[in-house]
Amino acid sequence: MTHAFPCGTPFLDFVGTLRARRNEAPTEMLSRPDALDDWFVEAGMLDEAPGADEADLATAVDLREAIYSVVASHLAGEPLPTAALAEVNRQAAGLPVRVQLGADGARRRTGTVAQGLVVLARDTVDTLGGVEGALLRECSRPECTQVYLDRSRGPRREWCSMKTCGNRVKAAAYRARRHSKAN
Repeated sequence: MTHAFPCGTPFLDFVGTLRARRNEAPTEMLSRPDALDDWFVEAGMLDEAPGADEADLATAVDLREAIYSVVASHLAGEPLPTAALAEVNRQAAGLPVRVQLGADGARRRTGTVAQGLVVLARDTVDTLGGVEGALLRECSRPECTQVYLDRSRGPRREWCSMKTCGNRVKAAAYRARRHSKAN
């Protein structure tokens, strides 16, 4: 598996395909059309690669950045940016991925990149416009810019993923305590 899915919903995991946004050189996980194909399959949104091309990739990155802009404004309690909001709403108006039940009882999800992007845009609208919008949090590790849905009891979750960011923060704190005791 090439991509990570720690955020609790596909649209936030999609936003996370640009890692460490505030770093001087963020890591772009969607650098090629086939990486976008892989993301849709690994996310479980499509059963087969949709056959993305460069134009699909550019559209996907534009939507990803619009979603991030809207989510970041929501987290900051600021008005949602007009252009980003228009892009999310434009994408949400399309036809979504086709879901069918086969004779064997298995579910099949098929569609194009554009249809996959519709699902992501609609998830954005549903989350930000619904009760789950209040559960959005940004990872507490300063280098990380992942946004996730905090569905923990309390809600007290601090990191996008305990396996990555949580582990790094706790390990650094442990090393700092050991270092201060040694001095």
